[in-house]
Amino acid sequence: MAGVDFLQLREKDLPGGELYKLALDIKAALPSGTRLLINDRVDVALAVDAEGVHLGESSLPPDTARRLLGPDKIVGVSVHSLAAAREAERAGADYILFGHVFPTASKKGIPPRGLTALGEVAAGVGIPTIALGGINAENAALCLAAGARGVAVMSAVMSPSDPAAAVAGLKKALTRR
Repeated sequence: MAGVDFLQLREKDLPGGELYKLALDIKAALPSGTRLLINDRVDVALAVDAEGVHLGESSLPPDTARRLLGPDKIVGVSVHSLAAAREAERAGADYILFGHVFPTASKKGIPPRGLTALGEVAAGVGIPTIALGGINAENAALCLAAGARGVAVMSAVMSPSDPAAAVAGLKKALTRR
């Protein structure tokens, strides 16, 4: 999808072979400039020559993923606290994904961490912090103002009937600040 910097393929329930085939199809369909990250599966990232992996807090350690992928691939890690962000940075993560910042249907019943916590995490590490959770064109710039270097979204672009227009609106909101 034009305007998307990174696409993270996150299909936790697919067997390796199916995930590999899907990753190949997605990689072939991505527009120039959009980089593919594979969620949790270093083997699939290597097999399809993706730009890197995104790890959860209970995934392989970032330093292990780095050793397997090499120095030129991207390693990102989801975190929910400053301590976890610092640990991910020490272990060699290139960026952290922090959330959830705002209320979101995917985390019902779990209070959002908010912009203050996002700012503390972003200020507490030397690698880029990407905000996630309940982000849309109306609040994305608030994340950047709090210190995030970018935002990650799901429903903001997957739910609308015109995802390309949603991406364009989000990009416009982020460059307006």
